[in-house]
Amino acid sequence: MTGSRSKFAQKPHRHNTGLVLIAAYKFLLALFFIAIGVGAMRLLHKDIDDVLSRIATDLKFNPESRFVNFVLDKASLLNDPMLRRIGLAAFGYAAVGILEGIGLYLEKAWGEYLTLIITASFLPFEIHELMRKLTWVRVSLLVINVLVLLYLLKVVVDAGKRKNSSRGE
Repeated sequence: MTGSRSKFAQKPHRHNTGLVLIAAYKFLLALFFIAIGVGAMRLLHKDIDDVLSRIATDLKFNPESRFVNFVLDKASLLNDPMLRRIGLAAFGYAAVGILEGIGLYLEKAWGEYLTLIITASFLPFEIHELMRKLTWVRVSLLVINVLVLLYLLKVVVDAGKRKNSSRGE
């Protein structure tokens, strides 16, 4: 041949490990929200008090405990229209999470920007919830999301610098 390397002999593209980890996190969150959506839809047209009482009995919870009574009181607020809204919101959020994960895994700029915008938009709510009640789960989620935001900002800024330097040459 001509001595040049064919496009098939080129080195395979190595994925950015940080973006792959964030994409995996987004996919896991999407699976969690799909499970919530499926659970909400499966509860349609059912007596939620009965379902929760059965679960409490199966898990050997004391039926007279404050926790069980609290959960049963809150469950009485759920009705079919609310369960539909919960399910649709969960499926919608899962779809956005899958979209973010795909964009990040493929290292697309739109995926990075979408994740930046969505992650930044939820931070005020997370901070508010953390101030309302401090738990290790809330602190962990806030720390993870801040780290994701900072890493993506670094990736986007570095990509912009590379793009500007390649234009200048």
